[in-house]
Amino acid sequence: MINQVLLRPTVFEDETPLSLEHVPGTLPHREKQLIFLAQLFRSLIEKPGSTSQRVLITGPVGTGKTVMAQRFGLDLVKIARGRKIGLRYIHVNCRECKGSLFAVLRKVMNEFEEQFPKRGFSSEELLQAIMRILDEKNLFLILALDELEALLEADNSALYALTRVQEDRVTSPVRLSLICMLRELKYLELLDRSTVSTLQQNLIELNPYVSNELFTILKDRVTLAFKEGAVQDETIELAADIASSSGDARYVIELLWRAGKYADYDESKDVKPEYVRKAAGTVYPTLRDEYLRTLSLNEKLFLLALSRYLEDNDAAYASMGEVEEAYKVVCEEYNSQPRAHTQFWKYMRLLSATGLISTKLSSKGAKGRTTLIGLSLISASTMKKCIEAALEVFSTDVARKRRIT
Repeated sequence: MINQVLLRPTVFEDETPLSLEHVPGTLPHREKQLIFLAQLFRSLIEKPGSTSQRVLITGPVGTGKTVMAQRFGLDLVKIARGRKIGLRYIHVNCRECKGSLFAVLRKVMNEFEEQFPKRGFSSEELLQAIMRILDEKNLFLILALDELEALLEADNSALYALTRVQEDRVTSPVRLSLICMLRELKYLELLDRSTVSTLQQNLIELNPYVSNELFTILKDRVTLAFKEGAVQDETIELAADIASSSGDARYVIELLWRAGKYADYDESKDVKPEYVRKAAGTVYPTLRDEYLRTLSLNEKLFLLALSRYLEDNDAAYASMGEVEEAYKVVCEEYNSQPRAHTQFWKYMRLLSATGLISTKLSSKGAKGRTTLIGLSLISASTMKKCIEAALEVFSTDVARKRRIT
């Protein structure tokens, strides 16, 4: 049966350009920002080791922060290689590192020495070890910190350490530059004034894409990903119009990819507008597969507990205590040991940083002010369905691994 499915015709030529990992050769509607980045990092090519740069890129999800930094990094490393300059670009997602500076630096170290001991070092010692390697190999590093808010929520001193590492190296070449990506500037309030000042000197703000910009982005991807004639302009326009409310390029690309899958299921040679509408009913801008894949089991259980409580009580917010009690019930249902209050609080901070939940303090009139938790960008029923589906997949994977072992 599976073999028969694989032998069916498909509307796709190559699905890679529709994947989240794909870095296109050109970035429509982000050319000016790339030129500005090139100006900022010009000294790394003309006088390597003389100065470092700290750049902050802000904008909502899907505005091109990640892909722009990656495209710039790839291009600059290529230019540096042509001039015999040892420049490295390393991109780290702070959310995937659970907001841990040590985990961020561990990923960086793995790019240089895979056999480096995993334990026995503090974050500061690991950072100094990285700097020694850069000196020994005469390398310069651009470290891109994606979803920086996760790091700031967990450890607001981490960025200070990265921006001040050169202070104890006044006679050594400047080897570390930073590109930081942040959804909202409000997270800078977690930093000390001097670090904020350093970051805001070079600020690039990205606005959500509008419909015609999303159309251009999709048009480029369609040419690479689909067979000729499989996707008409009216289908691309519909997808762009649907996604224009969020301005999220990742969302519109996933919409079209899923629409193509529906076309293949029906063995249609065309990706019809109806397939886009069908895809829009199953893809949510704020809760795409890319987010669910990086959530831990307990973070999923947290979200399930919250969404169930809000739906059952028809409430906009739930108190920390109410969610924690619901979380314990959910843990029992899924045969998972509930985490202690301190760890539960950390889950809340990390999920808040990603935008999956919203938090605020209860009003002054309330007895004993507490943190209120809600869902601002997605309905409780939708969140519940998505998390339950993700947990079902997780349970299936666990059962399969147990059978194998």
